[in-house]
Amino acid sequence: MNEKELKEKTQKTAGLYFKDVSGEKPYDLWRTFDKDLAKDLSLFITGKMYAREKIPHTTRQLITVSALTVLGKLDELRLHIQAALNVGCSPEEISEVIFQTAIYGGVPATNNGLKVLLEVLKEKGLKTY
Repeated sequence: MNEKELKEKTQKTAGLYFKDVSGEKPYDLWRTFDKDLAKDLSLFITGKMYAREKIPHTTRQLITVSALTVLGKLDELRLHIQAALNVGCSPEEISEVIFQTAIYGGVPATNNGLKVLLEVLKEKGLKTY
């Protein structure tokens, strides 16, 4: 894949995942400090990793939500809960994945993840069931 194709794939994938995402996006933060490195990171993460078609985008985002919940990375979790909704994950699927993390990450991590999910759902005007 040439650079032009990679850039187009990156933009397409970023649009799918991060359209209408509220809050700071990592790319914007990176760009503040180093525009060239921000571009390289974006091309790799979004254009190569997130764009891979080995697993569906929904599965990829549920895995990401799970990992970020266990790690307690709540700012990134907020971003990826929004991305999970954008690619078609339901609130029920996201909450179930977060509940699953209690076994491996502990109940406090699960509670923090559920709080972030609830905030995102409220911000988007989506119902909790």
